[in-house]
Amino acid sequence: MRIELDHLFVCTAPGAPEAEKFVQFGLLEGPPNQHLGQGTAGRRFAFANAMIELFWVSDPSEAQNQSTRNTLLWERWSARDSEASPFGICLRPANPKETGKPPFPAWEYRPAYLPGPLVMHIGEAGVEEPMWVYMSFMKRAQREHWFNEHPIGIHEITFLTLTSTVPLSCVAESGGKWSPLNSNRSSTSARN
Repeated sequence: MRIELDHLFVCTAPGAPEAEKFVQFGLLEGPPNQHLGQGTAGRRFAFANAMIELFWVSDPSEAQNQSTRNTLLWERWSARDSEASPFGICLRPANPKETGKPPFPAWEYRPAYLPGPLVMHIGEAGVEEPMWVYMSFMKRAQREHWFNEHPIGIHEITFLTLTSTVPLSCVAESGGKWSPLNSNRSSTSARN
């Protein structure tokens, strides 16, 4: 099964003042997002194939509640400037007809804001590496629908470089069968 980037999130200060740099660069900001029941919120920048979300904890008690606790979102966000990776890499099937299992060891997460029977698969990784999320229900067509032209003319995210100071546990736990470095990527060429 081929996978591709659906969105990248970056843990930021409350309100994501960092988003102003994206706007100054020439990206068009989309509508904000509130993850009800999860205690998080975000400012979003849509592309024709993916999204960047600048993400913060808006309600610490919700971010640490029983249903959210195992995501480690509180720990990742609160330690984003020290021992935690501030990144989340959310993937989807490249073929919209494929909705199989995640490509890495994961557990099912059913956030309150996500209608049933939809489920996210959260990779079994600590906060020292990026959070890995597989969303079999997401499709590229949804991202294309939400895309608005950026003033700078960028249409797609065509490349993502991941640098880590620790070994990626999702790779180790898959027995080396999966790696973000050898995943089949979308064959879409860069378009400006």
